[in-house]
Amino acid sequence: METTVLQLAKDLIARPSVTPDDAGCQQMIIERLEPLGFEWQVMAEGGVNNLWIRRGQARPLVVFAGHTDVVPTGPLERWNTDPFQPTETDGYLFGRGASDMKSSIAAFVVGIEEFVRAHPDHPGSIALLITSDEEGPAIHGTVKVCEHLKSTGETPDFCVVGEPTSVNHLGDTIKNGRRGSLSGKLTVKGKQGHIAYPHMAINPIHRATPAINDLIAELWDHGNDYFPATSFQISNIHAGTGAGNVIPGDIVIDFNFRFCTESTPQSLKDRVEAILQRHELTYELDWNLSGLPFLTPRGELSDALSNAIKAATGKTPELSTTGGTSDGRFIAQICPQVIEFGPTNATIHQVNENIEIAQLEPLKDVYRLTLQNLLLKT
Repeated sequence: METTVLQLAKDLIARPSVTPDDAGCQQMIIERLEPLGFEWQVMAEGGVNNLWIRRGQARPLVVFAGHTDVVPTGPLERWNTDPFQPTETDGYLFGRGASDMKSSIAAFVVGIEEFVRAHPDHPGSIALLITSDEEGPAIHGTVKVCEHLKSTGETPDFCVVGEPTSVNHLGDTIKNGRRGSLSGKLTVKGKQGHIAYPHMAINPIHRATPAINDLIAELWDHGNDYFPATSFQISNIHAGTGAGNVIPGDIVIDFNFRFCTESTPQSLKDRVEAILQRHELTYELDWNLSGLPFLTPRGELSDALSNAIKAATGKTPELSTTGGTSDGRFIAQICPQVIEFGPTNATIHQVNENIEIAQLEPLKDVYRLTLQNLLLKT
């Protein structure tokens, strides 16, 4: 039998909301929740739609956060079914966004509906923060809503982000933090010349290599109980004119830090600069900070969510901070407790993305029970 959450997930998947297009998904949420007393506003900026929809004015404020945008489909001929025609096959729901993260949004909405109908006079407040700019540059999305909420004093007390965090089974993993991301583009200058006359040139590849080795060997920190040690990785190296007899004039190195709370962006920048200067390089270095690390230690939200997961799935979740960045990094700047939880992530961003249909009802129950645990304390 098709459940309410399954039908809503299919309705959302059928909307081709490739980032930054919302394709009407947020209007569907408004139409579901407005009759239950939710007040809403859509903040549109830079081609992005952001929905803030809230019921109640009292504390605590519990927020469910997510995104309606999805990544591009990739080659359509590699899909077994139309990515925007949700299809049930052998117990799985196929379609772009099935795991990341339209099923979570459907579970948010239906779980909230069930909670409010059962407890119409509940204490506290419930809200959703939904953007269409999570899979893109993320400059007109959740970060803008957070700035607005901070200015109006509507900052959340608790936030559950519906990212697909489960690994092997629904409920085995929740994310109570994420590493920060700091990227650098290093250009080491040399002097172009004929390869047969190296004394008349300065080879930047040779000059940069000892510094690269030191950067790779550097222990940036030891991590902590929640995070692994900060990681330095080179992603691209570009040098040369394409000719085999020319020493290039410069080398460009792209690198990234995924850093934990034991390091700061400034400390990493300073240490990189010190290594480069120790090797007496002539260089230019451009930095891009795309996200700070955040951490929610064990506490009220993790307990409420973990107990809900145990009740709905029988699983005891593991706390994890692995993976890439998420919009949790923005919400954590205005909310003291932010945790991510959602379905299994084995097929996210892939061709033939899918979710096991059997996960949908317990996922909805987890979100509903989390509300119950936070707002109906005995």
